[in-house]
Amino acid sequence: MAGVGGGDQGHRRGGGGGGGRPVPPPGRGPPGPPPHHPLASKPGPRSQPVDREKTCPLLLRVFTKIGGHHSDGDFAIRGKEPKDEVQIYTWMDATLRELTDLVKEVAPEARRKDAVLSFAIVYPANHGILKVIEVGKTYSYPNVRRPDSGSKALGDLKFEIGDYLDVAII
Repeated sequence: MAGVGGGDQGHRRGGGGGGGRPVPPPGRGPPGPPPHHPLASKPGPRSQPVDREKTCPLLLRVFTKIGGHHSDGDFAIRGKEPKDEVQIYTWMDATLRELTDLVKEVAPEARRKDAVLSFAIVYPANHGILKVIEVGKTYSYPNVRRPDSGSKALGDLKFEIGDYLDVAII
């Protein structure tokens, strides 16, 4: 299970080869949506489960907002991100359902019976400008008649370590 904690993590996506930066994964370049757009290519195979006993977790910075997502401009200045932040230690195979349950622990509004949580990845696009793109929705209390994206893992959503997660509580 993922955990909530403190700390800080760098937020730069490797891009082009030199300087020890990783080469971007295939399927992220032009043509089509922006190169680092999480939905730029068709979803590949489901991400492999992580051995959580042997794999070090990543720090996931989650920003919550009631009523809607933060705008791109809310993340424009590094160090001046929105104040409503929750830091979660988790793994790439963490599902949106797991993250929903963790957000419910710290945000009373997310515990409402009719609450919907909309997840968006905040990632660096052109020239380091951060973009917010919605990737899934969950219901606070899932129901067979209301399917949601709760089974999708971070790795399935093209999330990369260093990206942020923005959660709108509706």
